Amino acid sequence: MASSTDVTPPFGDTPAQTESGSVRRGRVRARRAAVMAVPATLVAAGLAVLTAEGALGVQFAISGMPFTVTATELDGTGFAQFGGLDEMAPGSPNEGDTGGQVLIVTSAIKNATLTKLCQSVDLGGTNLLITAGSGAEKVTARDLTTDSTELSGDAAFNNIEIGNDASTLTKAGVKGPIGVFSQQADTVRIAHLRQTNYATTAGVFKLPGLKLRFSGSGC
Repeated sequence: MASSTDVTPPFGDTPAQTESGSVRRGRVRARRAAVMAVPATLVAAGLAVLTAEGALGVQFAISGMPFTVTATELDGTGFAQFGGLDEMAPGSPNEGDTGGQVLIVTSAIKNATLTKLCQSVDLGGTNLLITAGSGAEKVTARDLTTDSTELSGDAAFNNIEIGNDASTLTKAGVKGPIGVFSQQADTVRIAHLRQTNYATTAGVFKLPGLKLRFSGSGC
């Protein structure tokens, strides 16, 4: 998996037609246009670092509240990755000065296993904490996608391809839009995984030993 730099992709917005809100929307479009030619690079000793023109990683309106995910190890077959932009519901109190948009990196894995999964979301003074896969049986997921703003860990890829057009991806069952920089690999393994996510989807998600509770600290 990969960590993204703080850039915004060049989506084809039309110019604002009214004075109301035009300054903010114009500023968002200007940031996108500034990174049209930004490539992705691979850090050989760690994670792939991807900056990309992107697509929506999920098809639902995100809450705008980030959540942390950690695992001592992730093993996956069928890996793909490309940049994207998630959207909050109109009028969300979490949009701040972003216009309700969050730049993300979408990572897709066809089949994944995770050891000692932890997920937490800060609710303001307390954390909703979920743990699973701490025993002999690991967490498993099929058709897993995560939309992340930060990722870290120690990663290894088999048969990685860097620089694909996202519309031609074949290894994870997920494709991005044409003209978008992407990468894919047969397998991925990440030790000491840590993510800041805004959305996760999966066709099947099995969490043995699931525990949900409130906690004074997160993952």
